[in-house]
Amino acid sequence: MSFTFASWNINSIRARAHLVQDWLERHPECDLLCLQEIKCEDSQFPTVFHEAGLHVATTGQKAYNGVALIGRRPFEVTTHHLPGFEDPTARYIEADMDGLTIGNLYLPNGNSGGEEGYAKKMAFFDALANRAKSFLESEKSFAFIGDYNVCPTDEDLAPGALSPTDALVRPETRAAFNRLQWLGLTDALRAVQPTGRHYTFWDYQAAAFQRNSGLRIDHALLSPRVAERLVSFTIDRDERATEKASDHVPVLVTLS
Repeated sequence: MSFTFASWNINSIRARAHLVQDWLERHPECDLLCLQEIKCEDSQFPTVFHEAGLHVATTGQKAYNGVALIGRRPFEVTTHHLPGFEDPTARYIEADMDGLTIGNLYLPNGNSGGEEGYAKKMAFFDALANRAKSFLESEKSFAFIGDYNVCPTDEDLAPGALSPTDALVRPETRAAFNRLQWLGLTDALRAVQPTGRHYTFWDYQAAAFQRNSGLRIDHALLSPRVAERLVSFTIDRDERATEKASDHVPVLVTLS
């Protein structure tokens, strides 16, 4: 049976709950939606999804960060925090659904807070790598999906979109992302589209979307068994053109 899961940095669920509702109605194939930057506490998450018969779990935080899961069927949350990442911000939630473990993540941007802020970004990468190693050793079927805040290669951002010193493209950032692949994880987009510029984020400033000055920072990394089932990876670019859109668009992974 096929399984589709998706990721979307919604940039405030309370401001865009209607967009998520509409999107889910248009994408009945999506079994599980992973949201980032919900920007609300757990108790503030809109009730409309529960009321529609959907299953919801959140790792919330007042005004900033926050991640959530919205499923069409029940799922079991395994943790609300990334083991080994000692930081109070709400950046991770993990659940089991249909024999698959899915980690929904919002990785630190790394551009604020100086080197201490960047160190948090790298610490998250280290903790994620350790989580992957543990799962691989137990031969678990898993995926890490979300806003990684990294453009893995120069092909993953429009020319001139970022300074070479930006935390999203620093050599150390790219090396940390590459290490996850060296462990045996597969970048779902590049598995189906090995080359080409495919963006998932366009800034609100300077008409970035109209100029297609975008970044690819929303990724899905798949364990070997899950990668064998990969059918498609889709970027829903049209969502960026909607009124009051998030600066990110949904990405969907379909497995056989």
